[in-house]
Amino acid sequence: MRAHDAYDYAVIRVVPRVEREEFVNVGVILSCEASRYLEARIELDETRLLALDPHLDMEALRRHLDSIPAICKGGAEAGPIGLLPPRARFHWLTAKRSAIIQTSPVHMGKCADMDATMEHLLERMVRVRPAP
Repeated sequence: MRAHDAYDYAVIRVVPRVEREEFVNVGVILSCEASRYLEARIELDETRLLALDPHLDMEALRRHLDSIPAICKGGAEAGPIGLLPPRARFHWLTAKRSAIIQTSPVHMGKCADMDATMEHLLERMVRVRPAP
């Protein structure tokens, strides 16, 4: 059985109108140095976002959100940030900013299966269960 590795994660938020401070969680960035894991997954709920701002440019938002998993993957196609080491890319992505796309504070945990942890975080922090 594999030992548990420490990981860091942040929830990706869309804040359509920054001055109102309302947001919708749209994804997770998960990083584990020991297992060389850095991944982001986005699940955009357009209905919830448009309820906060019916004038939101969804096409532009999707383009910007798509850059997050690309930066996690790394490489020249992700621009200069994609050439940084994985840990530096994680810190760059989770840096505090006042913009339409933000991240939560960084949290940490331990697990043996990063993919299962990513799925758990998405289920708990991003996905909305229908009312009973």
